[in-house]
Amino acid sequence: MFIELLQGLINQLGMIVFFGFLLSRTSVIKNYILKSKLSLDDILVFSLIFGGIGIIGTYTGISINDAIANSRSVGVIVGGLFGGPWVGTLSGLIAGIHRMLIPQGRFTAIACGISTILGGVIAGYAKGFIDQKSNKWLWGGLLTFFIETIQMGIILLIARPFEDAFHLVRLIFLPMGFINAIGTAAFILLISQIFEENERAAAVKAQLALNIASETLPILRNGLNKSSASQVAQIILDATGVSAVSLTNKTHILAHRGVGADHHQADQPIHTKMTRNAIESGEVCIANNKEEIECANPRCRLRSAIVAPLFMHDELIGSLKLYQTRVNGISSSEMELAKGLAQLFSTQLELSQLTYQKELLAKTELKALQAQIHPHFLFNALNTIISFCRTDPLKARDLLLKLSFYLRSSFKTGDAFIPFDQEIQHIESYLSIEEARFSDRLEVVYDIDKNIQCMVPPLILQPLVENALKHGLMSKNEGGTLIIRAKQVKDALKIEIIDNGIGMSPVMISRLLGAADPGAGSGGIGLRNVQARLLSIYNTPLSIESTPGIGTTVSFTLPLKGGLAA
Repeated sequence: MFIELLQGLINQLGMIVFFGFLLSRTSVIKNYILKSKLSLDDILVFSLIFGGIGIIGTYTGISINDAIANSRSVGVIVGGLFGGPWVGTLSGLIAGIHRMLIPQGRFTAIACGISTILGGVIAGYAKGFIDQKSNKWLWGGLLTFFIETIQMGIILLIARPFEDAFHLVRLIFLPMGFINAIGTAAFILLISQIFEENERAAAVKAQLALNIASETLPILRNGLNKSSASQVAQIILDATGVSAVSLTNKTHILAHRGVGADHHQADQPIHTKMTRNAIESGEVCIANNKEEIECANPRCRLRSAIVAPLFMHDELIGSLKLYQTRVNGISSSEMELAKGLAQLFSTQLELSQLTYQKELLAKTELKALQAQIHPHFLFNALNTIISFCRTDPLKARDLLLKLSFYLRSSFKTGDAFIPFDQEIQHIESYLSIEEARFSDRLEVVYDIDKNIQCMVPPLILQPLVENALKHGLMSKNEGGTLIIRAKQVKDALKIEIIDNGIGMSPVMISRLLGAADPGAGSGGIGLRNVQARLLSIYNTPLSIESTPGIGTTVSFTLPLKGGLAA
């Protein structure tokens, strides 16, 4: 009997794994699984699906001694682990009440119904704990075995006569416990592939957005006009494979490339309600059919679209539109691509305002440092934020705000001096992203006197901090500690950037602070820029003390005069 039971449960396990595979391929489940927060409708749909899987597990079970050896708990537990307490509880109620009402297996009907509901509740509340584990499938399997153990205990407590209940538990406990644990683990592995596929797609879209941004950067330096919009639209069309791309200002079409170019033409007033709504609200708008696009031309083949507003210094200046020729053709990845491109273009358009400062850029490297976009830094920052979107959404949001502040302060020009705390905030934004990226390899310590009220040149610390991080600490496999220290000593402000990285030789220090030397590398450009500005503004030198293998201290002192470091 034991062997027959085990074979039957193994066959049922195969059915569950196959069903889990089919389920993980459906767009409905993918969309629900990837949502960070479920609405009431989502909870009801999720509960019906996984409660239904529990019912299927009951009907495909094996009758034994007026009981049913089954895999009902697998669907309920998986529902709780992916949907949370509400989904776990509701799917448990659906499958549990069904188990109590069916005529088969009356001997354990009440006990199994109660244990199914309890299992859903336990799995739902265990979601937060198990989500923190890298091997979620293993913990899901262990949780299932634990819940099956509880079920056997409930059978012993409720089912009567006790001798029959005890005999049944001895027969089914180990087969059901292990088989259902394996089934849950397999189910979790299959559904977890949805997250992995989404992360890979997001990384590809992030790389695509950055490639497009890199290609369009020199074009948008001249601002958003008919000529630049036409070139940018063609680049996006060629790179993404969408059916059409449009760029507009607040009132007129600047460029349209792809399907519909015969009637969506430059200089025409914006005539689609969808675009007007996006510009008026400043929010992304999506159309899933021709009626929602509201193109007046009856022969227009465009069937779906996404409109993302473009901003410059928080002022809306136009929109970016991606079209498809099929109904519901805008996928989630295309939505994220449109949003990402709109944000990057907005940043690039802000950057375009710096072109009039070319003469100043030729005289000093400060403006060049302010205008730089580091594609690798942006790509690494976006990938870091993507990785936190599922595991820690609040952390991802905080990092996005830090990146936004960092980019805005990097591109801001025209001020000869800025508040010292603003310069520190810029550094904190940069290092917050790097700390998240390098995890336990980087520790940052801020040792800064409170209430330092003075003005300093912008980006006076950024090259020093970046050099210490890239060339000092990250050259070591284990990373290290970076200390930002600022102390007011009488009428002066002493600033130190300290790292316990690989250090430098006296020859390297001389190269970094000396004349232009290709051997000094990119780190030397930033250090020499800081040195030149300190000397020209304050007649104060940059000091570097370093010991190979121990670390480096870069410091300088700014004389304070009337609240201004000058």
